[in-house]
Amino acid sequence: MLIDTHCHLDAAEFAADRDAVVAAARAAGVSAMLIPAVESANFSAVRACCQRYAGCFPAYGLHPLYLECASDADLVILRDWLVSELGGATPPVALGEIGLDFHQPGFDVLRQEHFFVEQLKVARDFNLPVLLHVRRAVDQVLKGLRRVGVKRGIAHAFNGSRQQADELIRLGFKLGFGGAMTYPGSTRIRQLAATLPIDAIVLETDAPDIPPCWLAGGRNTPLELPRIAATLAELRGVSSAQILAATSANALSLLPPSAAAISPEAK
Repeated sequence: MLIDTHCHLDAAEFAADRDAVVAAARAAGVSAMLIPAVESANFSAVRACCQRYAGCFPAYGLHPLYLECASDADLVILRDWLVSELGGATPPVALGEIGLDFHQPGFDVLRQEHFFVEQLKVARDFNLPVLLHVRRAVDQVLKGLRRVGVKRGIAHAFNGSRQQADELIRLGFKLGFGGAMTYPGSTRIRQLAATLPIDAIVLETDAPDIPPCWLAGGRNTPLELPRIAATLAELRGVSSAQILAATSANALSLLPPSAAAISPEAK
């Protein structure tokens, strides 16, 4: 079993061939995908994907790079949406994508931190794991996690230090590795992938973004996950089967009972 713990299947880049993208991933052994929202405007699109494709599971949240037009009304929408969806046919398995991004020019620290902390409170209140965006902001994300007391989730596309990784693991988080790990020049990421405890690692694509090295800047899809898993196996000197078993178990350990039977046949 392979689980893509971060795939934006609802993105416009897949509008023309979404069915084919999912079919190809399924044929390659990708059994499940977590589909995170980025703003309240795409909650419905995420739900539609998860209703259409077996083995796709939704997460809802407000991404730090989509906050320009957000307001506290979106936080109310998020809470109301979770209340409604938790009793539905495709209940959310996480809250996300949320977090902080201090990479893009002109970022508003206070605005990002406000929405991040308030969404952590939502996750805590609904007992949901969080899918974290942590680009150049790991220490500040850790501060928010400690402040609110959220202790379950995934640090997506992790690219921090070993010390930061260890602290996230101590707090109960898994670390997501994907396309960036496949580049020979990504020495820090590859070292982390090779040496972190295997029970702390999950796999992801972030499709259509962060393509692996063999796509040369092209569109990423969940079809690439088996080769990403093979890269991790090579870095760790173990078999791909061991990687598949461990990373799938790690992902499942975070998710609520509604996703316990995660598989194409689960829905």
